[in-house]
Amino acid sequence: MPELLDTAVAALGGTRREGQIRMAKAVGDSMSSGEHLAVQAGTGTGKSMAYLVPSIRHAATSGTPVVVSTATLALQNQLVERDLPRLAEALEPELGTTPSYAILKGRGNYLCLNRVRSGPADQSEELDLFDSPAQGAPAGGPTSWLGKEISRLHDWADETETGDRDELERGVSDLAWRQVSVTARECMGSLCPDFNDCFAEAAREEAAQADVVVTNHALLAIDAMTDAAILPEHDVVVIDEAHELSDRVTGVSTAELTGAAVSAAAKRARKYASDSTVQRLEETADGLSMALAEAKPDRWDHIDDDCEMAIGAVREAAANARATIAAAKPGEAANDPEATSARRKAAAALDEIAEAAERILASFDRPLTERLEIVWLSDENRRGLVLRVAPLTVAGLLRTRLFAESTVILTSATLTTGGNFAALATAWGLPRATETSGSAGSASSSAELIPAEKSLGSADSESGASDEVHLRWTGMDVGSPFDYGTHGILYVAKHLPGPGRDGASEETKAEMVSLVKAAGGRTLGLFSSMRGAKEAAEVLRERLDTPVLLQNEDSMPNLVRRFAEDPATTLVGTLTLWQGVDVPGDSLSLVLIDRIPFPRPDDPLLSARQRAIGSHGGNGFLAVAGNHAALLLAQGVGRLIRSTNDRGVVAILDSRLVTARYGSFLRASLPPFWETTDSKVAHGALERLNAASTASS
Repeated sequence: MPELLDTAVAALGGTRREGQIRMAKAVGDSMSSGEHLAVQAGTGTGKSMAYLVPSIRHAATSGTPVVVSTATLALQNQLVERDLPRLAEALEPELGTTPSYAILKGRGNYLCLNRVRSGPADQSEELDLFDSPAQGAPAGGPTSWLGKEISRLHDWADETETGDRDELERGVSDLAWRQVSVTARECMGSLCPDFNDCFAEAAREEAAQADVVVTNHALLAIDAMTDAAILPEHDVVVIDEAHELSDRVTGVSTAELTGAAVSAAAKRARKYASDSTVQRLEETADGLSMALAEAKPDRWDHIDDDCEMAIGAVREAAANARATIAAAKPGEAANDPEATSARRKAAAALDEIAEAAERILASFDRPLTERLEIVWLSDENRRGLVLRVAPLTVAGLLRTRLFAESTVILTSATLTTGGNFAALATAWGLPRATETSGSAGSASSSAELIPAEKSLGSADSESGASDEVHLRWTGMDVGSPFDYGTHGILYVAKHLPGPGRDGASEETKAEMVSLVKAAGGRTLGLFSSMRGAKEAAEVLRERLDTPVLLQNEDSMPNLVRRFAEDPATTLVGTLTLWQGVDVPGDSLSLVLIDRIPFPRPDDPLLSARQRAIGSHGGNGFLAVAGNHAALLLAQGVGRLIRSTNDRGVVAILDSRLVTARYGSFLRASLPPFWETTDSKVAHGALERLNAASTASS
């Protein structure tokens, strides 16, 4: 393995990195032995290369593809457009064959030619294609924003070779995209008259022939949750950005119910079910809306009689309507593909409603301390009242449907919290493990929500000795090539008052302004809320004469580009910036964090997890809120040092990081910066960096 990696690195003009070599060897050994591996690889390690080279070799020697799953579109594009093409060319002489690769996304990511040709509008929804529909369609075509977007998609359908939404320049709204795409449930499959030209099928066929298949966590979860063969047959899965795996799987596993969705399903079913059946479904939609309007938006530990009756009525009416929608008539697919597609869509909508209602009601069949799913009601600005149900944990699902089926390599720059892998191991459903190379502590944890064999997706047969054989794993930290102790300072403003609910104190505002002034701009401000980011932008703009950019005032790529091009600029924002900004060089010398990013105490799912852990004798706050904050804090702090030449200060304006008992746990999750609580030290360092950068420019 080292020789093959050296060949790849040399061909790509890179340099030999000890951590990368150790990781590549461990990944290769894992693929050979079948033992799972979790690798924390700090920024600059070159972890993509460290798992792609062994993946290509494994596929070449075994004849079986390797699936690589990522959480973000940016990393998918990097792998497919930059890393894999260069690696394929570099390794061809050594392997004697050209490695192949493909990207595979969910069916809904691809344009559906049948939907395009059968008409743009979904008649179950209110879609105004013209600014003044009552006046009739103008000769020039659609004039509303939605009509223009759909028209653009139709033009694009004649040009695109992949049908992949992510390749569409200047994206469109979800509402417009739904008019030219289908879900897996709505797809007609081989009955579709456009099946031979289907973009989604073409992507699947290409993936079936590839050595490395790049996908996303959501599709990986769907493949694990269903019996449908979505991904090609494989025996190894590499999960990059693995710190997001359980959250992404939870998102895919979450179902929702609204009165509007039930009404829309009734409209879709009108052509295929009796009037009385559709009328009954419409009545239950009204009943659900009224019942939810009387309920409190919050986590539901109990369900009142009115809501239970309303949801039960929806479940029954949706199931009855679904039963009356007969299969497509003989020849319908060929003679009337639009009718077949509409029938599929109506059936899919009814299935989703009936299943969501059933899950919601079934969750209350168990005692509160034994619940496997959590139900909560949200009141959202655009959608109104939305009732959701989500698994308390997906550990059982991952344990039995992912780790028991394939050899899994998990990697990220942030996998450990408090110095060990305990939190994420629990979230993944993994047992105790041997940790090596810089990891501290055991991978076992008191943070177990519920026994993994009883959690979502578990099978009773997956237990005992056979379970341990399938789930053996090792955790290792290969470190980072960056010298954090001399290149960066972690400054915690111990003298400031603790963060409050009424916004930043005057002392905090003054400290923030002083730090940015000392840095000469060059600041990335990470805030725990959009309200805090807006307040900070307003204060900085009032008191400084350097440019200040605010998230959502422009597209994220444009904001990051403008930030990188002008060193005097400050960029402030929320969650997207915590994990998605990579700006090495003089444009960034200060990362400013307003407070420890604990989740909201009223977050329904996380608060339920805290309670469940507490009921099993664990520390619910530390295991859930603490680990959540530690991972996000590590991601945010990691924005500072992105190359070996970077220098700077991370300033955290939350004194709890050094005064609270959990502070040491959180700091142990961060890169080993030199730490101080002395504001003069931080300000002095920033002033010297600013002077040096200004002099060299």
